[in-house]
Amino acid sequence: MKFGVGQPLRRKEDDRFLRGAGRYVDDRTEAGQLFAQVLRSPVAHARIVSLDVSAAHAAPGVRLVWTHADTGDRLAPLKNEFPLQQADGSDPAPVIMPHLAAEAVRFVGQPIAFVVAESAAAARDACELIEVEFDERPVVVDSRRALTPEAPQLHEQAPGNLAYLWSCGDAARTDAAFAEAARIVKVDVINQRVVVSSMEPRACNIDYDPETQRWDVRAGTQGSHTMRGKLARQLGVPPERIRVRTPDVGGGFGMKLQAHPEDALVALAAKDLAAPVKWTSDRSEAFLSDAQGRDVKTVAEGAFDADGRVTAMRFASVSNLGAYYSSFGAAIHTVFSAPLVGGMYDLPTFFHEVRGAFTNTTPTDAYRGAGRPECIHVTEQLMEAAAREFGMDRAEFRRLNLLKRDQVPHSTMGGFTFDSLDTDRNLDDALAASDWAGFEARAKDAEARGKAAGIGLAYYFERTGGGPVENAFLRVHPEGRIEAAVGTQSNGQGHETAWAQIVSEELGVDPAVVELLPGDSDMLPAGGGTGGSRSLIMASRVFILAARDVVEKAMEGAAKALEAAPADIEYDAETGGRFRIKGTDRSVTLFEAAGAIGGVTGDGRVDDRESTFPNGCHVAEVEIDRETGHVDLTNYTIVDDFGVVVNPLLVEGQVHGGVVQGAGQVLGEQAVWDPETGQPLTGSYMDYHLPRADDVPSFGFKLNEIPSTTNPLGVKGCGEAGCVGGIPSVALAVQDALHRVGAGGIEPPYTPSKVWKALAQA
Repeated sequence: MKFGVGQPLRRKEDDRFLRGAGRYVDDRTEAGQLFAQVLRSPVAHARIVSLDVSAAHAAPGVRLVWTHADTGDRLAPLKNEFPLQQADGSDPAPVIMPHLAAEAVRFVGQPIAFVVAESAAAARDACELIEVEFDERPVVVDSRRALTPEAPQLHEQAPGNLAYLWSCGDAARTDAAFAEAARIVKVDVINQRVVVSSMEPRACNIDYDPETQRWDVRAGTQGSHTMRGKLARQLGVPPERIRVRTPDVGGGFGMKLQAHPEDALVALAAKDLAAPVKWTSDRSEAFLSDAQGRDVKTVAEGAFDADGRVTAMRFASVSNLGAYYSSFGAAIHTVFSAPLVGGMYDLPTFFHEVRGAFTNTTPTDAYRGAGRPECIHVTEQLMEAAAREFGMDRAEFRRLNLLKRDQVPHSTMGGFTFDSLDTDRNLDDALAASDWAGFEARAKDAEARGKAAGIGLAYYFERTGGGPVENAFLRVHPEGRIEAAVGTQSNGQGHETAWAQIVSEELGVDPAVVELLPGDSDMLPAGGGTGGSRSLIMASRVFILAARDVVEKAMEGAAKALEAAPADIEYDAETGGRFRIKGTDRSVTLFEAAGAIGGVTGDGRVDDRESTFPNGCHVAEVEIDRETGHVDLTNYTIVDDFGVVVNPLLVEGQVHGGVVQGAGQVLGEQAVWDPETGQPLTGSYMDYHLPRADDVPSFGFKLNEIPSTTNPLGVKGCGEAGCVGGIPSVALAVQDALHRVGAGGIEPPYTPSKVWKALAQA
């Protein structure tokens, strides 16, 4: 089909984005609009001795000034939202975060006061009039140090700063395998803290209708229903009293699924003031207050037999949660990622123990991959070290240990069942496309130019998709257009195009006539939101069901228009979507059939947790300038299995973006705090390095379509895979270059100063 599944259709939404016609939360200003501003803590750990807001109250244009005394008993605090159980079966430490700091502050950027005024400038000016006296206390910003006896304590409810002790796997069986191992290999791997840096900062604009007693929320979120549920809990009202509408969203990466204090404060202010209230974060606030990513340190051990086959892995991780739990922060390095130990290797047994630590830093949560990149990075670092220990080619060492196509379905100790894979094919294609065998010649050429070259290979897998629930509808209008709605919101992935292609495949209509409606919690009974690379898997299923429901319902109109019995009519998607009397040339279009009964709406719903497992092989090459320490990513090869591909252009774009984010983490990104004061040292793009276009090469890209068996289209999620493969492949390439010149032993990110020092010491 010309525009259906598998076609490289250019993004429909790009036309309006490129013309500046996108509509984001901050673009809209309501009649009587008021503006909010947050006063944030300038210190990382302190008791609040006094807080005087009287001058702010009296400032021109100010309508409201709140502290914890005004909101503490009106808003349910932020807390751990994931039902995690510790290894002993108990609940994690019951730490909660008030919307506005009560007796103490525990990270720079924590909200202390909330101001609403008639202009944004007036609200900012009023914040500057608030006087706060602090009794500062010692700080701890490193997760491992936070768990030591001498570390300052953040919360009475979490002795020793320990949020939880969690584990998975089989400890006894793993210990036995290590006791019998021919060789044991050990690595210490750091996935450092990163700032999410979405292009559009967080924002919300909220109004309240006293007659209906309902809030109307416009917010840049990854899921309208998800945000509705979080706000309902904080406000203490039924979800039906809240409507969340999501316009265009400029990036989310997981952060815009989480609860942050500002939204509920704005909602409560809108109710009290009987006026719309808008809050838009600036970039400095985003650096301080947006839930951040990664920050897990892992000691990993591998047990191997005499031939180099892995027999067990044992991981011990410490996850830095920040000063408080973010919504799902406790799940990121436990349930979401820890079971991925061993990747797609044929691993008989493992044990993974994870400790969560509270520190005087911004809370952490899901960031593109939500723990899976971290765990696969550790696994690949361990396999790399083992290959060197055995003196084997690093690619062939992986081949020796990878699961093979004839082993599926394969159930892992982590609770996954791999239903489709072909690791040999992906590995062979990556080695050929990257000219793995020819690298030594390229390394010698680099050496002649004063460079140190390195190559890194990673075989990754991802767990994507699955529940909890998804809904969609398709509304067919007689004039020739179809409105589509689904409970997963786009924040840059190209949903308007991909969903139109799926509808086109099922109904035979031109994708141009399919209009994706903005997110709106009133339009659908429930929605799962955008996260975990679930959108394609879940949305494709509900749109297929909705399309089939459309055909079934429109059959009545076709029968009426054709004056024939439904049993004598068939639907033909291949000819543009027509109902035809069987064996004749008499037909009507879908839109004519819908018009005969005044329009048709089809619904689709699924409620299950069928996962998919995208996987593949990434190869990175780097050159290091030995005079400056600058690392140049010179070649990058991608071979991915995403099952059936709906739109290869969209998939390639998603993977490119993920790889660049992964490379950014390896080569430059890191959130840093002063260890003595807890002050952020990377509070803007002056100090925090995001990758730029000229930091990356053109990518070699190949798709091997090995269909999944867990969904009707055979698709596998792709949105986060670039990060999962990109982090280890680039890191291993840099380490290989350093290894070749006798340098090493530095922690990521591999910035020029660190690399130069390592080279100088070597």
